[in-house]
Amino acid sequence: MKSLRIVFMGTPEFAVGVLEKILEGPHQVCGVVTAPDKPAGRGRQLNSSAVKTFALANNLPIWQPTQLKDPEFIDALTALSADVFVVVAFRMLPKVVWQIPEQGTFNLHASLLPNYRGAAPINWVIINGEKQTGVTTFFIDEKIDTGAIIDRKSASIDARETVGSLHDKLKDLGSLLTQETLDAIALGHTQAIAQEVSGVFEEAPKLSVANTKIEWHQTTEQIDAFIRGLNPYPGAWTQLMHQGAPIKCKIYAASPVDLPPKGIQGTITSTKSKLYVTTANGQLNILELQLPNKKRMSVKNLLNGFSFDSKDKFL
Repeated sequence: MKSLRIVFMGTPEFAVGVLEKILEGPHQVCGVVTAPDKPAGRGRQLNSSAVKTFALANNLPIWQPTQLKDPEFIDALTALSADVFVVVAFRMLPKVVWQIPEQGTFNLHASLLPNYRGAAPINWVIINGEKQTGVTTFFIDEKIDTGAIIDRKSASIDARETVGSLHDKLKDLGSLLTQETLDAIALGHTQAIAQEVSGVFEEAPKLSVANTKIEWHQTTEQIDAFIRGLNPYPGAWTQLMHQGAPIKCKIYAASPVDLPPKGIQGTITSTKSKLYVTTANGQLNILELQLPNKKRMSVKNLLNGFSFDSKDKFL
């Protein structure tokens, strides 16, 4: 089997696991492309991506272009004479980039395409209550997540799965699929199949303030899935009306309970160690949350120093 020359493109921790697996195999990573360093925190110090940190530790050449069509960057990529580009959780590539390698450019996507095209598939499969998901490798084309499928692997979604646990599961599965896809390309065994274009497919839009807010008019089961689908990142949020003033807080963990609704949706019932909220069809037991400028904490610890009054509610 031929040892492929690879340019790897990725940014977050999910991509690091895939890159690490590639380095353990027979193929050669001749360059890594990742996002530019960004200022973060109160001191606005420059932070490197997880992929850059890993690449530096493994002495891999790194490029951090701000403009992917920059002629100097294109020339640098071309000069590497890579056989294939591998893309994992990176930006949308212009054609002038993805058409460079002779064997093409493929992407690892964390869903079973054509379902859940978009930026946040791991979150949305949990939010939507799916029982199964997976990973897909496909050759990149002009549109987002629409290219011909090379291969897929499935994974079950556990009943109490969070986006954190599913992220790690799919990272491992995706690392394996990426290695198998590279081997298939090296052996000339790929038979990419065009994605379905007709039909109704679930989407995975980018997460925002607007679509991560808890809607208390939904059922207990829907809200529970919503919270798990945003735990640990970015966290489902809600407005707590406390002593007449709204407080934005995040809820990281909850569990359904077999209790009838008590009051209107969003109504809070608290004891010395428990916090229940009324939903469309019952109540939800809140287990872990975060108030402004505070660390996330268990409800039990919160109630040691925070009191809810009878008029408090979640909006």
